[in-house]
Amino acid sequence: MISETYEAEKKPERVRQITGKTRVFGILADPIYHVKTPQTMNAVFDSHGLDCVLVPFHVAPAALPVLVEGLRRMQNFGGFIATVPHKPSMLDLCDEVTDAARHIGAVNCVRREDDGRLVGTMLDGIGFVEAMRARGVDVSGMKVFLVGAGGASSAIAFGLAEAGVNHITISNRSASRARELQERLSCIYPGLSLSIDAQDIEHHDVIINGSTLGMRSSDAEPVDFSRIHAEHLVADAIMEPAVTPLLAAAQSRGCEIFPGKPMLDSQIVLMAQHMGALPRT
Repeated sequence: MISETYEAEKKPERVRQITGKTRVFGILADPIYHVKTPQTMNAVFDSHGLDCVLVPFHVAPAALPVLVEGLRRMQNFGGFIATVPHKPSMLDLCDEVTDAARHIGAVNCVRREDDGRLVGTMLDGIGFVEAMRARGVDVSGMKVFLVGAGGASSAIAFGLAEAGVNHITISNRSASRARELQERLSCIYPGLSLSIDAQDIEHHDVIINGSTLGMRSSDAEPVDFSRIHAEHLVADAIMEPAVTPLLAAAQSRGCEIFPGKPMLDSQIVLMAQHMGALPRT
């Protein structure tokens, strides 16, 4: 009797029905455990009443071309999001990319056309700037210290340049990659002050980690935490953990911090629109 009463009182939960008509989307990553996109994108699909689902694909870099070729041939597949470490590689695996993706040198969102052609774009930079604006921060005129020169960092750098920052210092373990990003930025934004001298952290308004440093507990510090002061705005593109060692150190010094998840939230509808799940506005 007790169990019957309990069952009667339980509220029915909505169960997502996956059928032969469901349009499938994906996110490609290595590792995959840290991604938050499936939960966020599927909530968007639900809110719009769409018969769509986004699922994670764990694929190593060596197998990426094989997987992408297979996805081309899936007729109920609409597109995918690419994240670490696949964003730069997707540039050459797409049939067409936007100017933004070409300038940045990476792709994070791909639409599959009905004929199997893949059209890529890069939305990380837009998402980052919009996430800061949503918190009331206008980056125009600011000096930015940016860690990383990969896909996410490059997108953020171009997004910041477009938003009117005054200066960007690029700090990367590989000086040649930092220099390459500096050159690409200077071609599109010749008036932007740029540096790859990573010694001067203190005299910046914003510190941004666009690298993967901080995703694992064994990672090195992306910047020297002792040089962070309370006037800094500190942001991290990493989504898991939500509060990275960088953000924890910055918070302990009285800084305003910007976690990675809002960056995803700010671009999620744009991703759904690019992949064709939602109409473009």
